[in-house]
Amino acid sequence: MALKLTLKADEKVIIDGAVIRNGNKSVEFFVENKVPILREKDIMPDGAADTPARHIYFTLQLIYIDAEKRAVHLQYFLNQANAFIDAVPEGKPYIDDICKQLEKNRFYQALKVARSLIDYEKEFESHE
Repeated sequence: MALKLTLKADEKVIIDGAVIRNGNKSVEFFVENKVPILREKDIMPDGAADTPARHIYFTLQLIYIDAEKRAVHLQYFLNQANAFIDAVPEGKPYIDDICKQLEKNRFYQALKVARSLIDYEKEFESHE
């Protein structure tokens, strides 16, 4: 089944590693095969990775869209995950869930868990 995407004017999407920016009108198209897709709302620019949880999200984003360097990104993620758990042991269930998703090659689902980790980090920091 095809994935229907609707892009607003000037909206970006990453499809299988290619950054695509829409023109000045809304457009609708269908992706007929299974490829990594990130909509603009899910894309974290490098400069926005300014907390440990956001660094993890950014690395997971690379794992998802950069298959050629996936092993390198995975190793970097593991280092980040261990450092996060050392600093915030209460965040371990999020990291465990991300790891389960990665083991199943469910990279987009790992990103969804990482978004929850970012929310948790914000809440954790507000209670310090």
